[in-house]
Amino acid sequence: MSNENRPVAVVTGASRGAGAGIARALGGAGYTVYVTGRTVREGDAPLPGTIGGTAKAIDEAGGKGIAVAVDHRDDEAVAALFRRVEEEQGRLDILVNNAAVIDDALIEPGPFWERPLALVDILDVGLRSGYVASFYAAPLMVKTGGGVIAFTSSFGSVCYMHGPAYGAQKAGVDKFAADMGVDLKEQDVAAISIWMGPLKTERSMKAIEDRPDQYEEIMANAETPEFTGKLIAAVHKDPERMTMTGKTLIGAELGERYSIKDEGRTPPSFREMLGAPRDPHPAIIR
Repeated sequence: MSNENRPVAVVTGASRGAGAGIARALGGAGYTVYVTGRTVREGDAPLPGTIGGTAKAIDEAGGKGIAVAVDHRDDEAVAALFRRVEEEQGRLDILVNNAAVIDDALIEPGPFWERPLALVDILDVGLRSGYVASFYAAPLMVKTGGGVIAFTSSFGSVCYMHGPAYGAQKAGVDKFAADMGVDLKEQDVAAISIWMGPLKTERSMKAIEDRPDQYEEIMANAETPEFTGKLIAAVHKDPERMTMTGKTLIGAELGERYSIKDEGRTPPSFREMLGAPRDPHPAIIR
């Protein structure tokens, strides 16, 4: 596929983890992918992975990767990112809001007041940052229509998972998708939130090493982050995608809808065990 014909995506927080896997999958589907994050050199962060490494993996998968160093606390840096996308590509087809501050203490035991206050930073980079990125992306996406704004979320939106800050962030991005879906419905841009299952990432592998009794069983049913990237690409290419706008979707169930497997298997839904997405009330008050 020539660069001129490639659809264009931005994946935030893609130095490693879910964002990197999603970006690689979009590269495999032929997208030009702008990869954002703060890690430029190996060793700058406690976990392996850089935005340049992810961009290279996108190229190797058949797409075109473009690494852009962005601190998603900096609104002007985010605005500059989307100005660059517009100048270089003239369009944006997919925005994946994935950037989030994850403190190592997130999986520590104990009530919220006995753990570091820094856990609340996920409401800055993770919730607010998703709004800001969408704010700057939306005008570019509205110009052409046919796009998707996707938020990475989890069952922690409705069940207790890792404490109140994490849960509020996940519930918040689900609500962003619901309300942005209202604003964008007439613009042919879909807004969705996807609940991912346990993920095979650098962070989760370290958690297994540190706490095998706690995480080995959970990770037996883990998804690759590439699975979510394949789902987002499928939603984007689906002519019926606007029927999903404003909804929170369970990734495993989307996989069944599109017959997409993850490493040859269908991941479990966890709906009965951990809860179901909330359906937004149809009332609209402007």
